[in-house]
Amino acid sequence: MKKTVFAIAMVFAAVLLSGCCVRSARNRAFEKAFVTLTDAVPDAILEIRYYGTYNFVGTRIDGYEQPTALLTREAAAALREVSDEMVSKGYRLKIYDAYRPQRAVDHFVRWAADIPDTLMKPYFYPDLDKGVLFEQEYIMAKSGHTRGSTVDLTLFDMNTEKEVDMGGTFDWFGVESHPDYMEITPEQYANRMLLRDAMVRHGFKTLESEWWHFTLADEPFPDTYFDYPVKQLR
Repeated sequence: MKKTVFAIAMVFAAVLLSGCCVRSARNRAFEKAFVTLTDAVPDAILEIRYYGTYNFVGTRIDGYEQPTALLTREAAAALREVSDEMVSKGYRLKIYDAYRPQRAVDHFVRWAADIPDTLMKPYFYPDLDKGVLFEQEYIMAKSGHTRGSTVDLTLFDMNTEKEVDMGGTFDWFGVESHPDYMEITPEQYANRMLLRDAMVRHGFKTLESEWWHFTLADEPFPDTYFDYPVKQLR
């Protein structure tokens, strides 16, 4: 009996060790393929909304262990080109989000299914019934951010020391967030186009529903959804 119990324990330990080795290998591969965004783009300003409580959920989002941002090496290199161009014109890039782990997306899905939780409704979706978030694809079970080459950002004016007026706020659920929304001032629209044109020029593609959202057109992991937490890479 004792031999049987010992054998079972050894098998269980071997399975655990094997699982740990697989996870460690995955983590090493992730850390090799990704960079901390500010290491690659030192002029960038970070305001990682999902690390704090000022976001559409109203709490820190699962997987955001530190107020930093990660990107694939390829996306970071392209973003550095955007940053260099914008700095030459008197702007810096301000980053709201970049790589997003799958556990964070799962957190969004759970929140969206909890219809009574409308804590942040006045700030991000005052004119929208929370029950339509899935139907209208504001919340989805998969996100391009989780593939590691998508970034949410705006411009920061170094002369005024303020964010550039884009005629709408990050993560606003509504048509006002569409890049081509025209019921804003000409200056606000021009600001959106300034950001969009620079991003596209350096290899990013747009999203028709969010002026702040860009994905590297030639992303290195188009079919992989990572779950490594957001933290400073070793």
